[in-house]
Amino acid sequence: MFLVDQLILLAAILLLVGIISSKLSARLGMPVLVLFLGTGMLAGEAGIGGIDFNNPGLAHALGTLALAMILFDGGLQTPLASIRLVWKPASLLATLGVLITSMVTGVAAAYILKLPLLDGLLLGAIVGSTDAAAVFSLLRNAGIHINQRLKSTLEIESASNDPMAIFLTIGLLEVLVNDMPLGVGLLKLFILQIGVGGAVGLLVGWAAVQLINRIHLVTSGLYPVLVAACGLFAFGVAANLGGSGFLAIFIAGVMIGNRPIAFQRSTFLFHDGLAWMSQIVMFVVLGLLINPVSLLDVWLEGLMIAAILILVARPLAVTPILKLFGFTNRETGLVAWVGLRGSVPIILAIFPLIFGLEGAELIFNVVFFVVLISATIQGTTLPYLARKLKLTEAPPVVPAASLEITSLEDVDADIVEYRLGDFTRAANRRLSQLALPDGTVVAMITRGKDVIPPRGSTQLQPGDHLFVVLRPQVLPFVDCIFAEGATVDHYQLPNQILHLKGNTNVDEVFNSYGITLDRDMHCTLDALLRERLTDEPRIGDSIALENVTLSVQGVLDGRITTVGLAISQPELTVEQHPA
Repeated sequence: MFLVDQLILLAAILLLVGIISSKLSARLGMPVLVLFLGTGMLAGEAGIGGIDFNNPGLAHALGTLALAMILFDGGLQTPLASIRLVWKPASLLATLGVLITSMVTGVAAAYILKLPLLDGLLLGAIVGSTDAAAVFSLLRNAGIHINQRLKSTLEIESASNDPMAIFLTIGLLEVLVNDMPLGVGLLKLFILQIGVGGAVGLLVGWAAVQLINRIHLVTSGLYPVLVAACGLFAFGVAANLGGSGFLAIFIAGVMIGNRPIAFQRSTFLFHDGLAWMSQIVMFVVLGLLINPVSLLDVWLEGLMIAAILILVARPLAVTPILKLFGFTNRETGLVAWVGLRGSVPIILAIFPLIFGLEGAELIFNVVFFVVLISATIQGTTLPYLARKLKLTEAPPVVPAASLEITSLEDVDADIVEYRLGDFTRAANRRLSQLALPDGTVVAMITRGKDVIPPRGSTQLQPGDHLFVVLRPQVLPFVDCIFAEGATVDHYQLPNQILHLKGNTNVDEVFNSYGITLDRDMHCTLDALLRERLTDEPRIGDSIALENVTLSVQGVLDGRITTVGLAISQPELTVEQHPA
């Protein structure tokens, strides 16, 4: 038997155990990263597996690659709306918050471990950032739901604070090992890491979207691989230019994930699976690297440092920043508690080993112990604390099915999903009672687990999920009909021409947009125009009503087939009306 055969079998067994442990994590109330680390420790030299793995360089390489793919998947699934919502507090938490956390923890570590101050600050920098893989996994799989602002703050902070921790760690190592100037040298390194990483991420992300949508590959299965290659390219370019590859790959993921791309849904599913595999590989390998017996030598010091990190440093860093942006005491308390440490501190703890720093093994063991305590205690208690603080919400309703446009050409159409609310204009109406823009089609309706055929006689109900095929330019009008919040407040219609079919009734226009055109609600737009026009209708003829202008856009055999409806008043708002 070849060595590679044994390695494949071993890798398969570890992956299977990791996957099964992820299933158990929800039942045990324990974060998956702890179980993955435990799997690696059990398989290691001091465990039942007896695998002798003592290669920090290989562990660092595998961990870096895995973390890059996890961050890329996080970027793909992060809506720009979430970033716009919380970018200010999240960016301060990711920079100033990490700095404060690192300094407080570092000073305490230097005193507890009797290390020089710079060595203590190095340990503080290593554990300074929250872990994206841990936070993403916990928030998406712990069975709790918190408001979007809070969830976005936690996720975006965890995804963007790694560059700061990496910068502090590498900078302090350069000061300790290579005598780099402490002040100016660190500032230059910070600007290079953040500036180059951000610029490369934006540029590669934009270029990737153009490439993905214009290249014609021989099989659809290559498109997810192409997207992954673009993400790794962003990481590699930024890292080789001295910037933060982690920041670059996350930003590239956001850029790609928020633009329509070919085979988007299959690409997202591929990367979700890839991110899970990366988590398993990364945590298992890091678990293999540690000797559990060595943790017994630092358990007391590690426990004290973990307590200061969790109970003192993180709250001190988080509270003033979140108060500045109007977060409540309960929200601030939850953010302070969800400061999970995971793979990033362990990977960074390998750096002193690679640099050959004296006392590097002590730092590695303490960091590993702190991560285990943080992940176990904070991760396990998060659902309880969120419920105790009354920050949980009802889980969002998800559709029973989804659609995707997979054409490789530029298609002037989107598929938009709507969930009808109790006061949505379309709720409790038949499809035939709605004046959809010309060319707009309801492709599918799901109600619970049932698929409802979309016909004119189909009665829409609150809670229905609709999948609507439309041209992007008519989206604001379709939103007015189907969007859940369109009729809660006055909804402003855009100042552009809406094309409707000539046989659309006046009451259908009112049902859809709240616009009254004529006293005879059953009159068609074709009949209304014919009544007001003196001659036979021709394309371009128009009539002005109180709030709108109707124009003839299409004529066939003397019938008006298409009517243009233009808002006469720039800020006309539709009014609430009973369903």
